[in-house]
Amino acid sequence: MSASSRTGNNRDKGQESSKLMEQIVSRENMTKAYKRVLTNKGAPGVDGLEVTELKGYLQAHWSAIKESLLEGSYYPQAVKQVSIPKDGGGERLLGIPTVVDRMIQQGIHQIINPLYDPEFSEWSYGFREGRNAQQAVVQSRTHIQSGKRWVVDMDLSKFFDEVDHERLLSKLRKKIVDRRVIHLIDRYLRSGVMINEVEERRVKGTPQGSPLSPLLSNIVLDELDKELERRGHKFVRYADDFQIYVGSRRTAERVMESLTGFIENKLKLKVNKTKSAIDRPWKRSFLGYSFTSQKDSKLRISPESIQRLKGKLKEKFRQGRGRNQQKFIAEDLNPLLRGWINYFSKSEVKRFAEAIDGWIRRHLRKIRWRQMKRRWTRLQALMNRGLSEERAVQSCFNQRGPWWNSGASHMNQAYPKSYFDKLGLVSLQNELKRYHL
Repeated sequence: MSASSRTGNNRDKGQESSKLMEQIVSRENMTKAYKRVLTNKGAPGVDGLEVTELKGYLQAHWSAIKESLLEGSYYPQAVKQVSIPKDGGGERLLGIPTVVDRMIQQGIHQIINPLYDPEFSEWSYGFREGRNAQQAVVQSRTHIQSGKRWVVDMDLSKFFDEVDHERLLSKLRKKIVDRRVIHLIDRYLRSGVMINEVEERRVKGTPQGSPLSPLLSNIVLDELDKELERRGHKFVRYADDFQIYVGSRRTAERVMESLTGFIENKLKLKVNKTKSAIDRPWKRSFLGYSFTSQKDSKLRISPESIQRLKGKLKEKFRQGRGRNQQKFIAEDLNPLLRGWINYFSKSEVKRFAEAIDGWIRRHLRKIRWRQMKRRWTRLQALMNRGLSEERAVQSCFNQRGPWWNSGASHMNQAYPKSYFDKLGLVSLQNELKRYHL
């Protein structure tokens, strides 16, 4: 290629990058963004506009919105703050933009993501097309199997609330020539948060819940990835969850100390020293998984993940006391169980599944026992399920509570596993076997 041709190509690319806003508001890009917002659904923002009302609103107002975006005069509305429970306890604050701002942010993401994603680290798995948490834990296992049997498990304190705006914008300016896009992202970063009908200005952080926030978080933490790569470390990062795998405790201590300084002094983020730790990988959890201590270090589900599942199931069981059991299983239990085992399908340790299956059936027998409120109702039901009259009488008049009876032989005989199989209850054991065929 001649020098003049290369100069021409660079000029064309420069012209394209200086007109990113035109690409963002193009009909093709915005149609794609609109469809994505519809698919994701979600609650309305501060203006109360529902996703189902977006089409009519755009028909009336899109021309003016588009013009203000092209002129660089568009200002987003404040985000509505809501809190949701975290799996590990406590609450996570989410910011819900209006559906119009969600669509615009999605449109920005679709155009600028290709500028950044190809240069992200090979060991970064969060919020990237074609990558997921399961791949991240499989890569962790590979690092451990290679002999890196100590882990530096670092926790960033309220990462999404601590992102330094100026540092982030400075990184964006290195690739994004179109200043209208920079100014618009800046306005999204600084847009107010509506708390109890009072708008509070934001001076740092990116609100969780916006379509643009995941990409911005990866842009911020790519600097961390590059530093780890420069130092030659084996690591895996999924969003703000990351672990570094090393060969000795002494190395781990050195990495923890130096990396804490880099994160806090260079990136202007905070390390949660209470939750961060140096340990063996099988004594820590990562994205809900853990590992066995054998040399081949197999993937297993962390005890905390199993306890969280049981907590969710107990809540479901409380809601299912007065309901038809087959309908309750189909509508409430099975979707939860299928989603859970789909995520944990990479587990190579399967013993837990049989135990949880039995625990679930016992809870369903407990519900069934309670639904048969009167002793004579229980007597008739147990006899209808094949128990002799003598045994049914002994069972109904044993003066024991529902939980004891749900685990007793008479309820296991009357309502065996085959009974719940016929009701369509998902078996975690069978599902896991299917994934490993």
